[in-house]
Amino acid sequence: MRSKRSRRRSRRSGGSEIVEWIKSIVLAVVIAFLIKAFIFNTTYVLGNSMYPTLHERDRLFANKIPLYFSGPKRGEIVVLRAPDTNDKDYIKRVIGIEGDTVAIIDGRVYLNGDPLEEDYIDVESYTDIYGDNYWEVPSNHVFVLGDNRDEGASKDSRFFGPVPVDTIKGITNFRYFPFDENFGKIG
Repeated sequence: MRSKRSRRRSRRSGGSEIVEWIKSIVLAVVIAFLIKAFIFNTTYVLGNSMYPTLHERDRLFANKIPLYFSGPKRGEIVVLRAPDTNDKDYIKRVIGIEGDTVAIIDGRVYLNGDPLEEDYIDVESYTDIYGDNYWEVPSNHVFVLGDNRDEGASKDSRFFGPVPVDTIKGITNFRYFPFDENFGKIG
């Protein structure tokens, strides 16, 4: 027979084990929250505005760390809070940064007066305009375009103009799903 003392010890050790489990779970949740809030997040591609670079249902990592030290660079793919609605995000490519001029003439993008080499879009792509065809990118803003330049395929800076850098949630540079020939670093 077990003594009263050993039964009390057993109850206490069972209780302390539960407390340790609760502490571990709470710590894991806090760490996950901090990682998601300050280091990186994941995102899911809906639509074809970034085709052929990204495909619908691709899953990507969005790195937040570079945004603490500098703004996004030309050519990077970013996740940004949609300027025309508060409940969605857009995934677009940075074409121009503050101080740049962007023009679209005869279906071709010009950056600071020079034709932009865009090896990430289809060769036959024609970049339509939705009104304006010339933009000066103000301080703390970027000019973004989708890689799919078919008419109406991408809602981007041609539609809503340059976007504030503080609306950018992360820089995407890695596709982690699906596990196919596109898995890995994004160009």
